[in-house]
Amino acid sequence: MLTARFDALRAKGRRALVCYATAGHPDPVRSVELWQALEDAGADVLEVGVPFSDPMADGPVIQASSQTALTHGVHLDGALELVARAQLGIPVVLFSYLNPLLAAGPGVLRRAADAGVHGVLVTDLPLGSDPAREAWLGEGPLDFVRLVAPTTPRGRMEAIARHGRGFVYLISRLGVTGVSDTLPEDLPQTIATLRGVCTLPICVGFGISRPEHARTVGAHADGIVVGSAIVRAADTSVAAAAALAGGLRRALDEQSA
Repeated sequence: MLTARFDALRAKGRRALVCYATAGHPDPVRSVELWQALEDAGADVLEVGVPFSDPMADGPVIQASSQTALTHGVHLDGALELVARAQLGIPVVLFSYLNPLLAAGPGVLRRAADAGVHGVLVTDLPLGSDPAREAWLGEGPLDFVRLVAPTTPRGRMEAIARHGRGFVYLISRLGVTGVSDTLPEDLPQTIATLRGVCTLPICVGFGISRPEHARTVGAHADGIVVGSAIVRAADTSVAAAAALAGGLRRALDEQSA
């Protein structure tokens, strides 16, 4: 479903809006409402964050959302239950650390697919770090979305893209997730380098929070990933998060026009 979504967007000359939301945040009921509202606002893909007690790659906003979800008793299987309940019409990517997936057992990927998940992204499984686990994910029923850092050498970019499916998630800057005022000046060159060795769609995340960010990145990449800004807005209300997503959608479409 991810490939079909990106193919359809490419045929129309549009860029993808990928929205991240932590499962169970602000609470289980509003979590489902949030996902549905993001779809209605124009999200093309939803990344569902699996709550985890030690989210090393995440900044304070997503860390806090993860802790909130855990206090509501939402773990990986609870996240899958919420996905099934939401019945979304857009692709869903499970965004997780490795430990929750391992703790859920070898059948977790099939359970996720049955719940309505289409892809999986593991934040702490670099290429070559655990070939057996990578094979398990790569050969499973979900598209295995891989991460590329801005400091990744060109040859390693090519290897990562070759072992991924769905799309490649390019991290715009080093550090943890979070809202930024500006984007790295060398980001267009980084996207171009990855484009030269990658046939998969490229979506850029980390720090994207404003319409001007969407327009800038949309001029070079196939899509944007917005996480902390959506989560922060959801702390205010579902409507606020949907309004933010809608504004980003319009900015991407203006850039594509």
